[in-house]
Amino acid sequence: MTTQRAKFFYSGPIHLAIAFLCVLLLAVPAAGQGAVREALRAKTAEAKQIQERSYRFDDAGKDMPYSLFVPSSYDGAKPCPLIVALHGLGSSADQMIRYRGLTDLAEEYGYIIVAPEGYNSHGWYGSLGPGKNRFSERFEGKVPDPENLGELSEKDVLNVLDIVKTEFKIDAHRTYLMGHSMGGGGTLYLGMKHKELWAGLAPIAPAIYSSPDQLSSIPAMPVILVQGDADRLVRVEVTRRWADKMKELGMPCEYIEVAGGNHVDVAMDNLPAIFAFFEKHRGGK
Repeated sequence: MTTQRAKFFYSGPIHLAIAFLCVLLLAVPAAGQGAVREALRAKTAEAKQIQERSYRFDDAGKDMPYSLFVPSSYDGAKPCPLIVALHGLGSSADQMIRYRGLTDLAEEYGYIIVAPEGYNSHGWYGSLGPGKNRFSERFEGKVPDPENLGELSEKDVLNVLDIVKTEFKIDAHRTYLMGHSMGGGGTLYLGMKHKELWAGLAPIAPAIYSSPDQLSSIPAMPVILVQGDADRLVRVEVTRRWADKMKELGMPCEYIEVAGGNHVDVAMDNLPAIFAFFEKHRGGK
């Protein structure tokens, strides 16, 4: 890992929303333009706060993207809480940081959010082992995956964490890890393997294929676990076993099982509960 590069360009749903609001501003009567202008200002401010960045990942021999959100309250004078957010299979850092409500809540509570790429869309953050995984052939396309895909995916998360901790004044007692689906599995894996880094974990519909018995290595770790019982990609029975083990170990945990919840909506809808949980557990307390 060497030079960090920041690219201040913005794309995706926020850009489209800004364009729509600009058109709407021209169409509505003058009396109704105040609300549209306020919404436009809010969306423009949000776009400016989400940064698409990259750094040189020497071990991978390439520039690696990551996404960053810095709340307007950050002034560098006092330590700021941080959430590292891990995306799901086939997704990206940019899509993860734009989960509905994520940056709104980060702005409200004053959190920095960083979303690593995890090397690519299917690296699994090392949770499926240090090499290629069974999804490589499906996703790698014209560019073959490196033989140490899992190792690079895990290192990318740690590299990005180090970059943010170097550039910003981060509260080491309020650094949290969350993730959805593949990212949820990565959250449990990296949460257990690098337990000294995190004040709490938030796996959402976690695609995890190891044993819940490993939780005995983090008996004091606060964990909020979210799962829909109608999820067709991650079976609720598997997640329940992890929740049961957390309770058996007496971990400071909260399990939210959403009746009728699918694989996607449970992530967006329960972000407020995740932030509230992190607020209750500062430095593991």
